[in-house]
Amino acid sequence: MTTTDSLRDEIRRKYAEAAVAVTDDGCSCGNGACCEGATSEDFGMSLYTPEQRGDLPDAAALASLGCGNPTGVAELREGETVLDLGSGGGIDVILSAKRVGQTGLAFGLDMTDEMLALARKNAANAGIRNAVFLKGLIEQIPLPADSVDVVISNCVINLSTDKAEVLLEISRVLKPGGRLGVSDIVADDRLTEAEQAERGSYVGCIAGALSKSEYEVGLEAVGFEDVSVEFTHEVADGIHGAIIRAVKTTDPAAKDLPVVRPAERAGCC
Repeated sequence: MTTTDSLRDEIRRKYAEAAVAVTDDGCSCGNGACCEGATSEDFGMSLYTPEQRGDLPDAAALASLGCGNPTGVAELREGETVLDLGSGGGIDVILSAKRVGQTGLAFGLDMTDEMLALARKNAANAGIRNAVFLKGLIEQIPLPADSVDVVISNCVINLSTDKAEVLLEISRVLKPGGRLGVSDIVADDRLTEAEQAERGSYVGCIAGALSKSEYEVGLEAVGFEDVSVEFTHEVADGIHGAIIRAVKTTDPAAKDLPVVRPAERAGCC
């Protein structure tokens, strides 16, 4: 088994444990998912408004393991199609589905069977009928090209073992003019890889985080414009919760962008 496979299996196991813990015990962040070395204010349900929390089943709230509130920055509109990468217990899919209404559609993509089962149960309990949960990898999104208006994600891209492929896939599935609005863990440009590892593990959302400039370079390289990476709160020294926004270009020439792989791209990913 390769390092990539073993790391992905470790991530899958950790999030499966978190889903089972919510179902069986009503516990969440303490089970060691994306919470390592952080306070309750850094991750989880505290980052959502009281109104949003009131719209969710208890199990969905308990399963919140993210580092932000992407539905609060994505500016979702009635009738849009939204894709949540790494949808976990379904909190952001439920909130997105409510925002886009019955003429819209919210997809949730996750690789963990236990999280998918929990998300489907949570969506049913919330009375959501315009949500679809898909099993798959965020590096291989099982949706057609140019099929999504908005991509969101909450503290998941940092866990990918091939972030350049994730950015390429986001660009592929978004329609021209489509929007990216994600919350993620992002490192200061000054930190070395070893310094990041000192602050937390890969599974703990720290060691694998992109730096601010890596995010900017990576998104621009796959056809995004108006890229912004805004730090919101520090979760460790030089490691931040952040909001990343970008718009897929409508320039027809962008279709001819070369497919740049990690080894070919300076600074990413």
